[in-house]
Amino acid sequence: MLETWRWFGPDDPVSLKHIIQAGAKGIVTALHEVPTGEPWSLDAVLERKKLIEDAGLVWSVVESIPVHLAIKLRSGDYRRFIENYKTSLESVGRAGIQTVCYNFMPVIDWTRTNLAKELPNSAVALSFEMTQVAIYDLFILERENAHLDYSETLIERADQLFRKMSDDEIITLETNILAGLPGGEGSHDREGFRHAVSACVKAGDTGIRENFHAFLREVLPVAEKAGVRMSIHPDDPPFPLFGIPRVMSTAHDAREMLSAIPSPSNGITLCAGSFGSRSDNDLVRMAQEFGPHINFVHLRNVRREKDGSFHESDHLDGDNDMIGLIGALMDEEDRRSATDGSLFQLPMRPDHGHLIGDEVNDDKARPGYSFAGRMKGLAELRGVMMTLKHLRAQGSA
Repeated sequence: MLETWRWFGPDDPVSLKHIIQAGAKGIVTALHEVPTGEPWSLDAVLERKKLIEDAGLVWSVVESIPVHLAIKLRSGDYRRFIENYKTSLESVGRAGIQTVCYNFMPVIDWTRTNLAKELPNSAVALSFEMTQVAIYDLFILERENAHLDYSETLIERADQLFRKMSDDEIITLETNILAGLPGGEGSHDREGFRHAVSACVKAGDTGIRENFHAFLREVLPVAEKAGVRMSIHPDDPPFPLFGIPRVMSTAHDAREMLSAIPSPSNGITLCAGSFGSRSDNDLVRMAQEFGPHINFVHLRNVRREKDGSFHESDHLDGDNDMIGLIGALMDEEDRRSATDGSLFQLPMRPDHGHLIGDEVNDDKARPGYSFAGRMKGLAELRGVMMTLKHLRAQGSA
């Protein structure tokens, strides 16, 4: 597999030099400075690509070209945003970048309630706690009919905890939840968030799903012509939050998408941590079933709890079978290599490393995107890949 690394551009405290030192060969990045919904120019893409290549790396995957909320709701200026999206795909394709990771999560992108959960070994991880979500939804956001989405037991526990929270704790919880909101859409305050959530709830599961398919029907022909593979990232976490519908949480969702809009450019980003936050998602089987449509891989692991809570564990020490998953993905690489007659490597990146060492107290370190934590994860994953490769060469796997 091709080892890649997510880089947030020239202002990222993890430099391209650091990434080379970690051993990665490819870069996963985007034009983060371009507001959501605005088009990417070819010149801007080529300028960023040159910066990466001059450092001795390659731009392997675009993550991501954000899909504006207006497209997900098919409201307001959504037609202009779709045309802008097509322009961005054309620019990426002309620059020779073949894979675009994107998501179709309305309002909220990845969602965590704690960005600094201390683990027994003093490392710091991201975590998602269902009771904290209920507290925010019921007593801070005060969403209409929110109580219908939670059990009486959970509501009672949330109420008891909320009564003990200080103002600072309430602000921290809200800040953590809103940290996953896409940029540039004007929904980073409570009232804006409440309004956007209400619009998505009104659209309903069927409406959001139809809008998702309509978006793909419009942009996939452009992606095909540009030589770009669209690779949807699963919902994170993979179940409804705040009443907002989800469209890519299960194997059924992936199956439905691929069946509804068949296209060589319609593919999947297999994020082990996102799909794997549900115990009913069998990652190995999903890799086997959807292998030909998997264009990009995020490798991270989680420890799940019965109520839907989870925290991000060490890469090889969670509830998901990471070794089995990597083996299934390597099988797919072998299949494509045999079909095409040349070596095929799936781009993968270590996702959401812990804060460890000096980065625990470093204000510049991004939660989930530390240098040392991801380097540790990459080393562990590299060890698995090298071992499996050796065993296969010896006929033992």
